[in-house]
Amino acid sequence: MSDFFEIEHRLADGPGPAGSGAPLGRAGVITTPHGKILTPAFTPVGTKATVKAVLPETMRELGAQVILANAYHLYLQPGPDIVDEAGGVSSFMNWNGPTITDSGGFQVLSLGVGFKKVLAMDAKTVRTDDVIANGKDRLAHVDDDGVTFKSHLDGSMHRFTPEVSMQVQHQIGADIIFAFDECTTLMNTREYQERSLDRTFAWAQRCVIEHQRLTEVRSHRPYQALFGVVQGAQYEDLRRKAARDLGGLEFDGFGIGGALEKSELGTIVRWVTEELPENKPRHLLGIGEPEDVFIAVENGADTFDCVAPSRIARNGTVYHPAGRFHITNAGYKRDFAAIDDDCDCYTCQHHTRAYVHHLFRAKEMLASTLATIHNERFIIRMIDQMRASIIDGRFADYKADFLGRYGR
Repeated sequence: MSDFFEIEHRLADGPGPAGSGAPLGRAGVITTPHGKILTPAFTPVGTKATVKAVLPETMRELGAQVILANAYHLYLQPGPDIVDEAGGVSSFMNWNGPTITDSGGFQVLSLGVGFKKVLAMDAKTVRTDDVIANGKDRLAHVDDDGVTFKSHLDGSMHRFTPEVSMQVQHQIGADIIFAFDECTTLMNTREYQERSLDRTFAWAQRCVIEHQRLTEVRSHRPYQALFGVVQGAQYEDLRRKAARDLGGLEFDGFGIGGALEKSELGTIVRWVTEELPENKPRHLLGIGEPEDVFIAVENGADTFDCVAPSRIARNGTVYHPAGRFHITNAGYKRDFAAIDDDCDCYTCQHHTRAYVHHLFRAKEMLASTLATIHNERFIIRMIDQMRASIIDGRFADYKADFLGRYGR
């Protein structure tokens, strides 16, 4: 779609990584059937069609523009047919704004090899073609046609192919969907990464064909934008090749995924964005910590999703301009200040650190709600201000000021 993404402003200040040339960041607008997304934008993760502990209406009040749900989890429960019958995931969860679904590939493979939340990220580990977490049984088996996997819920067997992933995501009905890919780990050998990249490209071609077929068959539903996923681990030639190959297919945008070390984030994002079509959006999968977002934006990423703000909130960790801290620590028992005096979220406007501390200590459910409200607002507001700084030509100053205070 020619009007799907528009670049409004390009990053004019602030150096890129050493020796890497000018910054590639930009501010833009993604137009979806459920509304516009002003980029850079953070995408809160609502894995099962809910951001844990927070109402959809509250997420709207926090300034969230778009929510990401997970195809794997919604496929298993309640089933994509039910979401389809409800009118799509946006209507199902009463969000009524833009939505994204990932392909399910990450969950199929990460859960399938026993890593649960994240794939192994240790580049120093001995390489192997057969990655499995210690003490775990393999629940997913990959072949060139797709992946056979066992449900982590009830042990039932299932199979995802590129065509099945497209069918599931079309039923879920998100505005942006992702091609089915194989997500490797840094523990895999170079040879396996090469084979996997070829497999993911073949799957991408099949996804495009099935997506086009389903778009015609399901013409009663709004058009869903399809993004290809660039893999290649930490190999420059593989990342660039994947970006060039996928860039030649009929995708509406692209995801940057896979295994990487945080220290290499900016370099890898730059490799990819230098090769991708400039007029299409780039979504960085699974990244959302403040330091990482600044690096990703200046290297050309437009949108981000991450479970961290809500997950760490449920464990009692909250964001602050001087760095995140644990509200459950004893020192906050009699601290009657807000979590952040400068924050405009409901939690900071109405409750004290002492109260939130008490709720966590008392194991009250409201603790997770209040902490999540603050954390999501902190990240959303940070990226909104980042967008404004790009438009105003002061990104470098904003980055220096924010990171100069954060983590002191």
